[in-house]
Amino acid sequence: MTVDHPVSGSAVPYQFDNHVFPTPSTQLETLTPSAAANLASFQAYLRSSKRILALVGAGLSASSGLPTFRGTGGLWRNHDAMELATPEAFSNDPSLVWQFYSARRAAALHAMPNKAHYALAELSKRMPDFLTLTQNVDGLSTRANHPPNQLLHLHGSLFSLKCTSFYCDFQEDNHFTHPLTPELAIASEISAPYTHIPLSGLPHCPKCHTGLLRPGVVWFGEALPWRAVKAADDFISAGKVDLILVIGTSGTVYPAAGYVDRIRMQGGKVALFNIDIDDSEGEDDFPEMEPERSYANRTKWTFEGDAAEWVPVALEPIIGPIEVQEGSDGERFNLAVGRSDD
Repeated sequence: MTVDHPVSGSAVPYQFDNHVFPTPSTQLETLTPSAAANLASFQAYLRSSKRILALVGAGLSASSGLPTFRGTGGLWRNHDAMELATPEAFSNDPSLVWQFYSARRAAALHAMPNKAHYALAELSKRMPDFLTLTQNVDGLSTRANHPPNQLLHLHGSLFSLKCTSFYCDFQEDNHFTHPLTPELAIASEISAPYTHIPLSGLPHCPKCHTGLLRPGVVWFGEALPWRAVKAADDFISAGKVDLILVIGTSGTVYPAAGYVDRIRMQGGKVALFNIDIDDSEGEDDFPEMEPERSYANRTKWTFEGDAAEWVPVALEPIIGPIEVQEGSDGERFNLAVGRSDD
């Protein structure tokens, strides 16, 4: 078979331009006495913690303007997004599925990491025994320069590619070139009608030159990546994890909830950062006038609201303030102003 468009590292990377950044809210400018006491208690425990795990979900990227997986009404161009995220859908119509994922790649590339992404990346650099488990496939943590050895992708990544040929083991991570083929450019145009793309116009393997590439995400019906699951298990088994940060997800749905349960069984504590927090997940009773270091009887803290605002503030005693600036290429980067406890 003739392959017109193999994926190549020589292709031009996506250019980051014409971005619209969300306007920061002011929800943290004035904290109630109870909220301030809750934050002070958490930060005191944070300073004493030696080993920390973070479990992050879609809420982490909400302030980056990234739509959720299911989108409005759960549809993408009148197709059920969940039905497109299966091996069967890819086998039946790779053109449709690749256009769906090409559109998602474009949306993720148009979004930019927010302060919470940078805060977690900075915490990784300052704490060797800190590990992040992300359920997100948007690549924003990677673009925030999160150390790769401290970042596990439980659901894969939109920017990983795998060959579908049984006889080929090609896999590539962090492939930010967009579009992957000229034909897939139309998928980024929301108003454009759907056009079937022949196999010759879809991404093919640069190694075997015959196999069709697929997105390196975990589809419904597929197992979580074994290496990521084992690395997470090894981290938890290596010693007590003092604290788990549950960010942008409820942490109540398995298998992710299993990590929260295991930390609690070790005697670790939980901090939940989410836009909506169920009453059953509320924080322990904490008198407003209790000293901030009186966290011995606390088992959890909750921070309801935008994770992009709460996470940098909550971690500030370790990472210092986070300042995000935009570079000449349109990408954003963090200028940390030093540790606040130095």
